Amino acid sequence: MFNVHDELHAMGKPDMTQGISRRNLLSVLGLAALSLAVPTVLTVSPSEAQTAPAPPAAPAGEPPPDLRMTGTERRHERRMRRTLRRQGRRIRRLDRRQTRREGRRARRMIRREGRDIRRDMRGM
Repeated sequence: MFNVHDELHAMGKPDMTQGISRRNLLSVLGLAALSLAVPTVLTVSPSEAQTAPAPPAAPAGEPPPDLRMTGTERRHERRMRRTLRRQGRRIRRLDRRQTRREGRRARRMIRREGRDIRRDMRGM
């Protein structure tokens, strides 16, 4: 018996009677959706097309754009500020420590004087 499908398959031609797979169908649908979406994204309506606003003026304390610092200079400034902050914290910590020590020393002297006074009173 002569079957056309068997001969086409034997010749290396695909058998189109099986239909299209889900994967192929989804890829075709995706490409179709993409082809419809691209022209709408690329077209710009006149209301959206605007000229770029002028760059904001630099604040009074800031130098013009051509005199701004480079990345290395900014990093150096950050490190200097960080070092100054740390030194300030160390100094404040030393001051607090010194204040605590002086307070303890003063309280200790008051206790000693009180003990000496009580000792003197007992010895009378």
